[in-house]
Amino acid sequence: MTRHLFGTDGIRGTANIEPMTAETALRVAMASALQFRRGDHRHRVVIGKDTRLSGYLLEPAMTAGFISMGMDVVLLGPLPTPAVAMLTRSLRADLGVMISASHNPFQDNGIKLFGPDGYKLSDAVEMTIEARLEQPFASDLAGSADLGRAARLEDATGRYIEYVKNTFPRGLRLDGLKIVVDCANGAAYRVAPKVLYELGADVIPVGVNPDGLNINKGCGATATQTLQEQVVAHGAHLGIALDGDADRLIMVDEAGRVVDGDQVMALIASSWARAQSLKGGGVVATVMSNLGMERHLKGLGLQLARTPVGDRYVVEHMREHGYNVGGEQSGHVVLSDYSTTGDGLIAALQVLAVLIQAGGKEASAVCRVFDPVPQKLTNVRFAAGSKPLEVNVVQEAIREGEARLNGSGRLLIRKSGTEPVIRVMAEGDDEGLVHTVVADIAAAIQDAARPVEVTP
Repeated sequence: MTRHLFGTDGIRGTANIEPMTAETALRVAMASALQFRRGDHRHRVVIGKDTRLSGYLLEPAMTAGFISMGMDVVLLGPLPTPAVAMLTRSLRADLGVMISASHNPFQDNGIKLFGPDGYKLSDAVEMTIEARLEQPFASDLAGSADLGRAARLEDATGRYIEYVKNTFPRGLRLDGLKIVVDCANGAAYRVAPKVLYELGADVIPVGVNPDGLNINKGCGATATQTLQEQVVAHGAHLGIALDGDADRLIMVDEAGRVVDGDQVMALIASSWARAQSLKGGGVVATVMSNLGMERHLKGLGLQLARTPVGDRYVVEHMREHGYNVGGEQSGHVVLSDYSTTGDGLIAALQVLAVLIQAGGKEASAVCRVFDPVPQKLTNVRFAAGSKPLEVNVVQEAIREGEARLNGSGRLLIRKSGTEPVIRVMAEGDDEGLVHTVVADIAAAIQDAARPVEVTP
């Protein structure tokens, strides 16, 4: 059995179009309640969301679904995804829900589910929930006297702020640091500036005026130009960009240069290795992470374990093999000593701790841990119904590209798990060759797939 509704990070789509409709959200809630309803205790689910307009559509639909199955609902309001994971455990809830499409534009939305342990659900559990959607719920509905209730957790924001602050090393402060923080007009627009300010920083907030339509619009971790400009304009020591649900970050040094997730992971892992607090003997990252990081870690006697794309696959490998640092080049950084999922704020604080301990060094000297190998990624958006990767000419182009990079780099071709896009990525020591290989394969896919768009 394969999953059709769930992708690599929950359910995602355009708001008010299947599967992101009130009806489907209602049924997903009912099916999830059946999956996690056990025992005779009062069952509880926590629901958080980001700042999208469609949150007003999906939140009450899911609330109604859970209540109809006899589960009490705790509403958190706009709050980062990692806060939902943390509060699911803290409140001893049976299930956690985050309504968000992460870095996607406002017209999209999504549903992420967390088990009672605060971890994202496995493929097997998601498949079971999908199967339940096909069954009638009439016989499973709660009786009139057993319906759930809904209440808002008024101090949800404060609880998360204190939790994040407590992950910062004792005895350290951010006094004297000027930091620009871009909250993407998303879920962290209130909590991120407060955390940094309360730890002593001079904070310049950006992207903190959500209107339901401007989440990730020209701001945040996927559009860092505004942050880069603001860091330079204000003479800040560095900048922090979060995405719409704040489970990932991209940083910017004092000169406005981007520090991606690979550099963040390498920096934290190197620091923790020196402090003898790194577990697992290395870092868990995905197939997208730069070869330069792998070489850097190897030089320190550490290993890089690679997983398929998706932070939950990273987390699964971390849990299975005992790692405490993992993540993705795109900025999901999972520090399992503190969180069950990616947390942009917690990762940023660990970088800031290293910066402070460096004794006045600039962020550019501290945060650029390794020289990345030239890497090129092209996204080819294909027409519905086409299967370009099965076309012979495309397969031949891929084989030829692999042969040309043999021994000096690597090639990765994969379909996105959240949108109709094929990602063509190559990296190697010869930048010109890398670009040529990617261009040739993308062109072959373009001819075979009748794509509607190609983006660098």
